[in-house]
Amino acid sequence: MHEAPLITNDAVVLGILCVLLGAVFITSHSENPFWKKFYKYVPALLLCYFLPSVLSTFGIFSGEESKLYFVSSRYLLPACLVLLCLSIDLKGILRLGPKALIMFFTGTLGIMIGGPIALLIVGAISPETVGGAGPEAVWRGMTTVAGSWIGGGANQTAMKEIFEVGDNIFSSMIAVDVIVANIWMAIILFMAGESDAIDARIGADNSAIKELQKKMESYQAQNSKIPTLTDLITLLAVGFGVTALAHLGADSIAPWINENAPELKRLSLTSKFFWLIVIATFGGLFLSFTKANKLEGVGASRVGSAFLYILVASIGMKMNLRAIFENPGLFGIGAIWIAIHATLLIVVAKLIKAPVFFLAVGSQANVGGAASAPVVASAFHPTLAPVGVLLAVFGYFLGTFAAWICGLVLQSIAG
Repeated sequence: MHEAPLITNDAVVLGILCVLLGAVFITSHSENPFWKKFYKYVPALLLCYFLPSVLSTFGIFSGEESKLYFVSSRYLLPACLVLLCLSIDLKGILRLGPKALIMFFTGTLGIMIGGPIALLIVGAISPETVGGAGPEAVWRGMTTVAGSWIGGGANQTAMKEIFEVGDNIFSSMIAVDVIVANIWMAIILFMAGESDAIDARIGADNSAIKELQKKMESYQAQNSKIPTLTDLITLLAVGFGVTALAHLGADSIAPWINENAPELKRLSLTSKFFWLIVIATFGGLFLSFTKANKLEGVGASRVGSAFLYILVASIGMKMNLRAIFENPGLFGIGAIWIAIHATLLIVVAKLIKAPVFFLAVGSQANVGGAASAPVVASAFHPTLAPVGVLLAVFGYFLGTFAAWICGLVLQSIAG
């Protein structure tokens, strides 16, 4: 029987999340020897994500019942993307070269082949785990994970409808999706903290990334000033103003496409969230070519990053660690699946000597989508967050088609 969480008031939950974030930031910047040693091994961003998941697991609050993730992803995330994109150096990003795209497509391929291989392996070891009949067949549920891990929630929903997935197996696969993807994200965040050492070990050239970071840091240093109240209100006006336009556009474009070209649903073009992210991102990109880019001097990326950390905490709320033990067989499938994805990325990264940044963002642009790709990118540097966003938006376009092909392969294996 599902137990009600101890705290159901979202105002209280938001306060707890902010206190947790404050505690992490204060201790991570402390001169205390204990905290210095602790954060040498545990990335602060990972802790911001993990602590809410612990409280959710023990029933203090519920990520499923809370509306904070919805608010964060629909209101704070678009505003965050606008503010982070204001100072984007598009030429600098283009100079990062083709390795970012190579790693992105490698991540996509890893998901496409990982699912069928995982189904074959688990099917050989434990046939009953991959059974099920009709709408509740395990292979059908796996198609929704493929949609989520190549594109996002919209693509996942598309797979549910295309392959007529039953509600019970869909619920189980959502747990697999969230838990396994978030564990992999935690590993990536740990790798981000050791990126320089890993890059040196494999001989990766991360000079273009470092150059972009230094250029943005130099820009911030030269143009930064103590923000006035007018500056902060202007930041909010720009961030949430573009967010409002993005919602307005999404509310018009998605239903119009759904009515006039419903076949485009398979490409997620009928998803309001897809258009919300696209319009907000390109709104920020457009403003980066105007005088609005001067807002970086009064802390646009810092305010955007604050929104991003609230999103991180709300994502962590949705992870219930106990779910791993409820249906371990399905999690075995998910673990093998993500391991194949990770292994392929690591092998290709070594072959082309791609920096860890490209591996991390290429993976999360697939598995995490627009909600977590900028989180991972910003773990390397806040100014790199738009790289994750741009790749994640591309993943939305690719996601449904690639997941559909993966679903057909899963169907043929299941017979």
